[in-house]
Amino acid sequence: MKVIQLHLQETKLIKRAKRNDRKAQQALYAQHAPKMLSVCRYYISNVHDAEETMLSGFFKVFTNIKTFKNEGSFEGWIRRIMVRESISFLRKKQHLLAVEEIENYTEVTECEMDISAGVAEIQNAIDALPQGYRIVFNLYEIEGYKHQEIANMLNISVSTSKTQLFKAKKALQTQLLSKKNRTNEIA
Repeated sequence: MKVIQLHLQETKLIKRAKRNDRKAQQALYAQHAPKMLSVCRYYISNVHDAEETMLSGFFKVFTNIKTFKNEGSFEGWIRRIMVRESISFLRKKQHLLAVEEIENYTEVTECEMDISAGVAEIQNAIDALPQGYRIVFNLYEIEGYKHQEIANMLNISVSTSKTQLFKAKKALQTQLLSKKNRTNEIA
């Protein structure tokens, strides 16, 4: 029952926010900002830049809130804005580098990942990935975009998207296995 009440409350806040009710906008911001900062941090390693991007994203949210048609989740709608805003930030700062592509690339085989690592350890490993790997990994594995969508968003080929995902998984696997081996040696 609590979930239904929260959804109804959010629906009322959205209606009020569409009428430029600043208190409703503030309530929606307070409700979603922590999670959206995390979304921006997936792509932007500097916390201050991620915060700036999140604020810019919320400006777009409230500027365009009248276009939200209550189809799908409001959080998902905001999240898509934050992802696009993060990618735009990286383009402006020229951190979105051209990525390499494997010639005659066919399909990626799955990498075995050790998921016994803690959340912080995995996040640190993802943060340590090269920018191109990290962006494609986050878009595919965390956000659930398809390779064609990623290719369109980043102006790269589908093959490049697949290559970057494969290399990201391999790099993560190597990082996490080497950390696990160091831990086992100490013990």
